[in-house]
Amino acid sequence: MLDEEYMEMCLAEAREAWDEEEVPVGALVADESGTVIARAHNATRSRIDPTAHAEMLAIREASLRRGNYRLTGCTLFVTMEPCAMCAGAIVEARLERLVFGCHDAKRGAFGSVIDVNTLPLNHRVKVSGGILENKSADLLKQFFTLRRGTEVAITGPTRNRLYV
Repeated sequence: MLDEEYMEMCLAEAREAWDEEEVPVGALVADESGTVIARAHNATRSRIDPTAHAEMLAIREASLRRGNYRLTGCTLFVTMEPCAMCAGAIVEARLERLVFGCHDAKRGAFGSVIDVNTLPLNHRVKVSGGILENKSADLLKQFFTLRRGTEVAITGPTRNRLYV
């Protein structure tokens, strides 16, 4: 299967996140043979859990399915460049490859803001970014455009501009 086909599956997951009023990011893990062993989408709001990013949930599910926290030989596909938290999990899981859609200029940890592959860590991930980039970016832009102006006027460290 082509990277674009896996990314279409991730976009379907991202649309499910949108339907649940979550930031529309979707992810999946494919094993060495190309079989999808885990799928997930953002669920931070519904789970009341800041770690419930699509990548984290997909990595957890894949680890449980394989019975091993090491996902060597596996590829993580995700619609948006992972943040630093997710990058740490990707390295810890020893994923072989990361394929993502759009770059994240505000929090991206595989080249946009930082690049964890340049840190002196004991594992490097093969990275392919920009796969179906426009589709991924457009979905996020539409989501945030619809919410613009609906934010609660809260300032300070508890500010959350996404939801009323």
